[in-house]
Order: sequence, then C-alpha cells, then structure tokens
Amino acid sequence: QEYLDFRKERSRMLLSRRNQLLLEFSFWNEPLPRQGPNIYELRTYKLKPGTMIEWGNNWARAIKYRQENQEAVGGFFSQIGELYVVHHLWAYRDLQSREETRNAAWRKRGWDENVYYTVPLIRSMESRIMIPLKISPLQ
Repeated sequence: QEYLDFRKERSRMLLSRRNQLLLEFSFWNEPLPRQGPNIYELRTYKLKPGTMIEWGNNWARAIKYRQENQEAVGGFFSQIGELYVVHHLWAYRDLQSREETRNAAWRKRGWDENVYYTVPLIRSMESRIMIPLKISPLQ
C-alpha cells in the first residue's frame, strides 16, 4: 500500500517522461563496476539525421585519446525513442580531475582533428554531472 501511495503522489509531480532503448558502441569499453569516489559526466549529443556512421567512425579513432585515466565508462546510441542521439559516460575523481583530463586530451596530437570532424554532425549537446547513489555499482 505504501508503494501504491508513493506512485500516486509521484504522478502528481511528474510532468513528462521519455524513454530510449540504447545500444553500446562496439569500440567503447563495456561499463564495469568502479571503486569510488567518482563523479560522472553524461554528455548527450543530438546528431543530424544520417550522420551516425560517420560519428561512430570518428569516435572509434578518438576514444584512444581518452583511455589513459580509465575515464571512458560507456558510449551508447539510440535505437528506439528519439533517434540519432548519442550518450558518452565519463568518470572522474572530481571536477578538477575532469578539467585536467579534458585539457590533457587537447594537448594530444590528433584529438583536435577528431573533434573537428564531429562538430558539424551535432545539432545540440548537453552535459550533466552526476553523483552515484550508494547502491550504484559505479562508485
């Protein structure tokens, strides 16, 4: 009964909902449990229709520039729901290590070229910083 009451109360607060079915990119690491503490950045890219293969080909080359600190958690693309949506999940110790890791990528020869080719494929992008719950396998 308590759960049913909660669902009823929650429905009054819920303004909208959207779902996606995602697949992971074959070239990306499989998400595995992590020791913490970490923060996570979820970067969402909405691509121009017809550009997913080109995006994937560029990121298959670019991901090697972001592997040194094990920050690459997962890369996914939509199959059901809003299409041509890509999500990248990154792990960092804190916001300072995020800044240092991202700046280090820009100093690597070749990273800028991969970014250059992917930027024209993007309609919009978003970044969210997330802190895992104690029950999450990603700490």
